[in-house]
Amino acid sequence: MNPDTKQGYARHHDDRSTAELMGDLSTQLSRLVREEMQSATAELRSKGRRLGAGAGLFGAAGVLALYGGGVLIATLIMLLALVLTPWIAALVVGVVLLAAAGLCAAIGRGQTRRATPPVPEQTMASVRDDLQTIKEGTHR
Repeated sequence: MNPDTKQGYARHHDDRSTAELMGDLSTQLSRLVREEMQSATAELRSKGRRLGAGAGLFGAAGVLALYGGGVLIATLIMLLALVLTPWIAALVVGVVLLAAAGLCAAIGRGQTRRATPPVPEQTMASVRDDLQTIKEGTHR
């Protein structure tokens, strides 16, 4: 930029009225708020997907636990006729299924914890940074 252009640019900004500057501020602030809202929406969608995955795993844990209980009962009845001690075989099958249910519950709990609280933390941090920048700009 040549010096004449710089002076013209500075003069142009020096000659601007407070109303014009406030209008620019309003436009820029509106755009900033709109962009932050889009960022918050994207972050909440991501957390919602994690929450859904965690809830699905909790559901799988419940189904496996239900099947585990059913298998324990059915196995106990069926194995009564075998030579081996029937309750030991039924206990082994049931314990394995319940252990799988426990694993699903633990994984689901971890997914749910990562998704909560359902607050767009990154966007809020960005808004705080924006506010700090605006404050610093107004103190100059």
